[in-house]
Amino acid sequence: ANSVSSFYSSKLERHIEEKLVSSMPNYIIVLGFVLGGVARGLVVGGAVTLTAMFFTQLQVHSITLVIVTAVLTAALFSTAGLINGIFANSFDDTSIIPTFVLTPLTYLGGIFFSIDMLPDFWQGISQINPILYMVNGFRLGILGISDINLSVALTVMIGLLVVLFLLSLCLLTKGVGTRS
Repeated sequence: ANSVSSFYSSKLERHIEEKLVSSMPNYIIVLGFVLGGVARGLVVGGAVTLTAMFFTQLQVHSITLVIVTAVLTAALFSTAGLINGIFANSFDDTSIIPTFVLTPLTYLGGIFFSIDMLPDFWQGISQINPILYMVNGFRLGILGISDINLSVALTVMIGLLVVLFLLSLCLLTKGVGTRS
């Protein structure tokens, strides 16, 4: 929710206009909001992990995979939040995507169960859910097991990140949500 609130606040306070009329290319503006969201997400995730280590013994199978998955996941959510911020017309609008899209996808993303436990039809449906690939990236990095092939998970995350980045760049370039 941090990139959505950052962008929406920029719209509300009308200082996004200063960025848009400057000589700064739009992809730099998008990168700034996205990387700000990634940084905040990684700091919060790191703080939660450090706190959890006081209460449990965390054994990581592949720290490299955990870091790569954390960065990709933070970038995906940050970019999706930016798109939400572009479309938001009020502070209430900033919570629509987390409430009505993210929450159901989270519960259906294999966080609390392996998708191997599902009937074939629901396994197919679950494979449409991008959160499944993020969860399995973390699961493989921490536990060493996964329902999804690592290369498929990374390809889906990187592909979705590119699509969301290009969409946010296109929306910003067209002036969606920023022009009266």
